[in-house]
Amino acid sequence: MTSPIGPISGIAPLSGPTAPAATSGSGAVSGAGNDFASVLGKGLDAVSNTQAHANDLAVQAATGTLTDPAQLTIAATQAGLATQLATTLQAKAVAAFNTIMGMQA
Repeated sequence: MTSPIGPISGIAPLSGPTAPAATSGSGAVSGAGNDFASVLGKGLDAVSNTQAHANDLAVQAATGTLTDPAQLTIAATQAGLATQLATTLQAKAVAAFNTIMGMQA
């Protein structure tokens, strides 16, 4: 005869139809300001700010007021990588949308 398996220590069993709310620090995204649209908007704002900073440094380099050319190189590289990341995420989102729409046919 076998004995029933007990709960794993540190994990409370579920009681009721819903799971317990995520605790802070668990890495779960919850709350009114952390929905997908706001996170996506913040990410696009960060890309825009990175590009604006690189453009400002490029203007400073063109006018001769930039003291450290390495700052321009770093900012331009960061702006390029941020743009590539945004483009890749957009392509993945479109591919996922098309896959979901294909399942409904």
